[in-house]
Amino acid sequence: MLSAIVNSKLIVADKIIEGKAVIFDKMIHAIVDADQLSKDLQIIDAGGAYLSAGFIDIHIHGSGGSDVMDATKEALEAISESIVQNGTTSFLPTTMTMDLYSIENALDNIQSNASSVNGANILGAHLEGPFINPLKCGAQDKSHIIKADIGFIDKYSDIIRMITLAPEMEGSDTFITHLKKHYPHIILSIGHSNATYEETMHALDLGIDHATHLGNAMSGMHHRAPGVIGAVLDSNITCDVIADRIHLHDATLRTFWHIKKEQLILITDAMRAGCMCDGSYNLGGQVVNVEKSKATLQNGQLAGSVLKLNEALRNMRDITSVSIPQALFCVTEAPAKKLGLKKGRIEEGYDADMAIFDENFDILLTIVDGQIKYKKGA
Repeated sequence: MLSAIVNSKLIVADKIIEGKAVIFDKMIHAIVDADQLSKDLQIIDAGGAYLSAGFIDIHIHGSGGSDVMDATKEALEAISESIVQNGTTSFLPTTMTMDLYSIENALDNIQSNASSVNGANILGAHLEGPFINPLKCGAQDKSHIIKADIGFIDKYSDIIRMITLAPEMEGSDTFITHLKKHYPHIILSIGHSNATYEETMHALDLGIDHATHLGNAMSGMHHRAPGVIGAVLDSNITCDVIADRIHLHDATLRTFWHIKKEQLILITDAMRAGCMCDGSYNLGGQVVNVEKSKATLQNGQLAGSVLKLNEALRNMRDITSVSIPQALFCVTEAPAKKLGLKKGRIEEGYDADMAIFDENFDILLTIVDGQIKYKKGA
């Protein structure tokens, strides 16, 4: 049976439209005037709240007390069901730099269970490391960093959709060239890298076309040595940021937004403490303390986040000059276009993944594949 959402502030492209109804089942079939609806539709009244495409998180390690590296069906389910409450309708489970056996277990688990989760959909895997620079490892365990391995990727090319790597490390040129030729569906992203501006630009020429958590775990920007940050800002590649007001200074986030605009994607980089209380947690075999929404290793190093995508939207609104449609683009159409998916827009023929939220970006209803997966107060 077809359904229709009415009485919403509908976000379509760069506009907010009222008086329309969105007709859908698993896909979006039409956007029509609300007074043209037939009587045989199941009506969902948005109550005057905002309606947008569902949010897409391309970098998330865990949530709801579980982590991708737990490598269990239950862990993926816990993450999926917790983040759907934040308006996230699909995501890339993200691995950590650990021993290859653990990473393989995590990827095997995603291969086996990606289609069986009941909340936000799994779109594939994001391999963050182990092909990174130990000088910029962040909260990744440097003892497990290895040279880029084409054979390892060949084995999991059907499930991996994104790889974060340091292109200045030995063997990376061959690795990048091979993947761009044989697996163009895999996004290659510079991150956890100490590359110079020149090394970064060389990597972009070879095929890297994204940057992971811009500003974090990478060579800094100096006026005579722009580093990774300067190269990314001086190019037309996309990038993602952790807009939690912890990983980036507000002024830095404003600068990134002013320069990158539609090339900016919001991520959470959340670990298992996402949607949980303060306390001690495990991340990649290391103890992480979470206090006042800040996650750190025992040495004080930032260790992922507990950010939610709807909170990132709220922060963008409060920090920058971004409009509501522009902010939503960073979690809907921008990541969907990067992944080559028919998602991220409320338009005929697109997947019926949608979120209804109030003025403060608090989620009221989340729809995945045309089905209500979260309803506030239910």
